[in-house]
Amino acid sequence: MTYRLTGDDVAFLRSRYGEKALTVTADYALSADSLLTDLTAVRSRYPDRAAALVETVRARRRAVAKFGTAGAMPADDVLADEVSVQQATAAPVAAARAADLAARHPGALVHDVTCSIGAETAALADEPGIGAVIGSDLDPVRLAMAQHNLSLRGSGGRVPTLLRADALTPTSSADVVIADPGRRTERGRVFGIEQLDPPLLELLAVYAGRPLVVKCAPGLDYHNLRTRFGFEGQVQIVSLDGGVREACLWTEAGDLPGQRATVLRTDPDGEVHRYEVTSDEADEIDRGGDVRRDRVGDYLIDPDGAVVRAGLVRQYGHRHGLEQLDPHIAYLAGTAVPPGERGFRVLEQLPVKDRALRTALSARNCGRLEILVRGLDVDPDRLRKRLKLSGDEAYALILTRIGRTGVAFLCEPGVRAPL
Repeated sequence: MTYRLTGDDVAFLRSRYGEKALTVTADYALSADSLLTDLTAVRSRYPDRAAALVETVRARRRAVAKFGTAGAMPADDVLADEVSVQQATAAPVAAARAADLAARHPGALVHDVTCSIGAETAALADEPGIGAVIGSDLDPVRLAMAQHNLSLRGSGGRVPTLLRADALTPTSSADVVIADPGRRTERGRVFGIEQLDPPLLELLAVYAGRPLVVKCAPGLDYHNLRTRFGFEGQVQIVSLDGGVREACLWTEAGDLPGQRATVLRTDPDGEVHRYEVTSDEADEIDRGGDVRRDRVGDYLIDPDGAVVRAGLVRQYGHRHGLEQLDPHIAYLAGTAVPPGERGFRVLEQLPVKDRALRTALSARNCGRLEILVRGLDVDPDRLRKRLKLSGDEAYALILTRIGRTGVAFLCEPGVRAPL
């Protein structure tokens, strides 16, 4: 079920009666199996608002993973639909960007020109190093949701100024502008920069000469943006807990490194740790290439996706004294696993041949196998079936190439080094 909230829906949901109705609706499972039955039950009590109630409750449940249940925008109390939650920035990512802005532009007035339901705007308002915050959006319904969500901050939090405006029509003299163009239409997700809403190139043109930060999809072809359209700013790739979340464009050239990878990791206590790698760092690295080398005892490391997508594998390897197996493959090798990362200790080096792999795995009584592949045309699921695993032990198999030669590394299960 996907339902687009209306202005009347938002007004109802913000009322005392609407709050009570949301509490009642939250008692239903609203799962894929029970949704039709639950919707019928909700409709019997709230015939005119059942769809809005169900949509909001389901959106709140999805929002827990992005916003948490405390902080700038508690997921349990937000007004949102599922599409707006999907588009919203995760709280740790937004907080990290706000801290960057405060460090680079202390005391600045920051204008979020595509504030939607307010996730990014809330993080900006929470950052004490930022002077003041404006949020605007062209969609009156999203803006009404943002007004509610940002009011959750109470007397202890700074409430930003909100207004309705087109992102392509400058409406403030803010020191810094932030934009998050929409990447979904009625027909689904879009990928081309000209299909974004508002279009990326128009944003860059409208705010030329002013510090602009634009959040884009992680798969953005930033090489094309540089070579074809002359973008000269910084491309920042951000990941959170192992998943690449976005490519962020900073238009300021100056002293900013051209490429930056920002890696955010949440520890068991909920604290977010951060490290960064930039293109300004040294990139001298030992590039292996000798297929015959015995790597038993080494750890193989698959760097965080932000590092890989930002093209900073060599810089990361140099920092930690690692070796790159092949100059075109992101796998690194070393005697220890860098803090916070996952590594696989090598037990055997094998040819990429089913018979050799099956023999080695059978000898080790392997029954559970994680398969990672880079640089080879191998389907892990099909290979696992061909290997006919039947034992009790767990291992990892890393398939890659060094030069033109395919290589398999049979490893212990992956371990993550402490942060």
